[in-house]
Parts: sequence; C-alpha cells; structure tokens
Amino acid sequence: MIATLFTPLLQVSTLDLLALEPPGWGGNLLRGLVNSVIIAVGAYGFGLAIGIGGAYGKLYGGPILRDLLEVYTTVVRAVPELVLILILYFAGTDLINRVLVAVGHERIDINGLVAGIWVLAVVQGAYSTEVLRGAILSIPQGQIEAARAYGMSPLLMLRRITLPAMLPFAIPGLANLWLIATKDTALLAIVGFNELTQETRTAAGQTKAYFTFFVAAGVLYLLLTLVSNRIIARIERWSRRGMPSISGSTR
Repeated sequence: MIATLFTPLLQVSTLDLLALEPPGWGGNLLRGLVNSVIIAVGAYGFGLAIGIGGAYGKLYGGPILRDLLEVYTTVVRAVPELVLILILYFAGTDLINRVLVAVGHERIDINGLVAGIWVLAVVQGAYSTEVLRGAILSIPQGQIEAARAYGMSPLLMLRRITLPAMLPFAIPGLANLWLIATKDTALLAIVGFNELTQETRTAAGQTKAYFTFFVAAGVLYLLLTLVSNRIIARIERWSRRGMPSISGSTR
C-alpha cells in the first residue's frame, strides 16, 4: 500500500527531472551556437566587403552611384532589421526563383544558411559603409595627396594607403557591428533557421524548462561577446602599433 501511494510521486519526480535536464539538449544548444557564429562571420565578412565598396563609391564614385548608395544606406538603416530580414528572406528568394524561371531554369531551394548570411550581410553592408566612410575621412589628406602625386592607381592606393591608415579609426565602429551581427542571428529564428535562439526555443518548448534554457542561451551569448572583446582588443592594439597610446597621451 505504501508503494502504491508513493508510485505517482516517484513518476512525477522522474518526469520533472527529465524536463529540467533532458539528455542531448546541451548538444543542440552548442550546435545552434556554432550555426550562429558561422552566420555572423559570413555576414560580417560579406558586409565588410560591401562596406568597403560602398564607402569608396560614396566618396569617389559618380553622382548616380553616390545617389544609389545613399538610398541603400538610408533605407536599410531606417527600416527595422526584423522587417528587412522578412523582406529579404522571403521576397529575395522568391525574386531569385522568378528570375531563374524567366531565363529557363528550374526553381531552386536556397539553403537556409546561405540565405541567412546573405540577408544579414545586406544589413551589415549599409552600416559598414558609413563606418568606413567616416574612417576614410579621418585620414590626413596629405597622405592621399602624396599617393596621388606618386601616380598610384585607386586600387593600389586603397591597399597601401587607405585601408592601413583608416583601420585605427574604423575598428571601434566595426567592433560594434560584429557584436550586432552576433545578436542579429537571433532574428533568423523567426524564419525557422536553427541558430542558437531557435534551438533554445525548441528545447524549452519540448521540456517546458524555459528559464533554464533561455538563461543558458544568454550565458552562451555573453561568453561569445567576452571572447570577441578580447580578440578585438588585440586587433586594435595591433592596428595602433607605432601610434601613441591614449592613456599615455593623457598623462
């Protein structure tokens, strides 16, 4: 009789333990974190490439190119990122398939990882354009004039003068964009991509342990930010080598 009374309690206790500590869910969260990092790195890299071209186009391009880039950066920075992701993810993939059908090809299923990187890269590119444009304007004009006097081509001047000289001015803004990219990956959960936030939602929904899993996801995002800050600090010290330190100049 005693065993009969305690059997339901033992069953409830077992179910609760399975809900709070389900086997294998930790691996799902780590897989989601890896996906988030891959998306962030890809989007940041492509966004940086767009930003370099956009900044150069806004500073040295023709009037039509400058106007187009101004529209691009204004629209992307004005529209909420979640709305942009929905537009670019669904409308963009549909537009690509319509173009393929128009030229005689079959429709394709675009990989979620590729689509996520492409969508966030478009967003990152607009912000990178403005960050890099401001950094280029911070370069002493004498260096640019000297490069032109030596007859350097625009690409050679970009590689040897502009990029190295603007890097110390651009790193703080670019560092912020990297941290934004890592957090923006969470917005892809709304389109069903299995990054960290989506994996956390799935685990929490299956186990009902919402507090446990979302706190765990927050800790993983925090660890990613701390590691990123250490790497960014090293890059910033490297880019400012030979330049007087800020702390030393204030003494």
